[in-house]
Amino acid sequence: MRALVVDDSRAMRRIVGRILGDAGFEVLEAADGQEALDLLAGPGDVPELACVDWNMPVMDGLTFITEVRRHPEWRAITLMMVTTESESDQIVRALAAGAHEYLIKPFTGEAMLEKLDLLGLLPTSTGV
Repeated sequence: MRALVVDDSRAMRRIVGRILGDAGFEVLEAADGQEALDLLAGPGDVPELACVDWNMPVMDGLTFITEVRRHPEWRAITLMMVTTESESDQIVRALAAGAHEYLIKPFTGEAMLEKLDLLGLLPTSTGV
């Protein structure tokens, strides 16, 4: 399975990428929503999962989620917002835009794996 990590922080992309890689995902990275859309539109298989930060330059995560949901060929992507935005109205907005899950930073690897398990997206047994 493939996962796309969309975050303007290289360190956060590596942290999330390591968690996903250890769980058996092939990990792709993008530094903002526009870069992620360009990656999706390019050659190759569409990832099954995208972990998306909210606050990024060029294109924020909420706009990215809205754009993904507008394209029928990308509707099967499971979208998880991974962000510091913790206000309930932000969570509601993200879920209404098409996110399947919401994970608030800082988080543990176990918390991310639990969300993935709930979504049925753990490609390998991780002991969660």
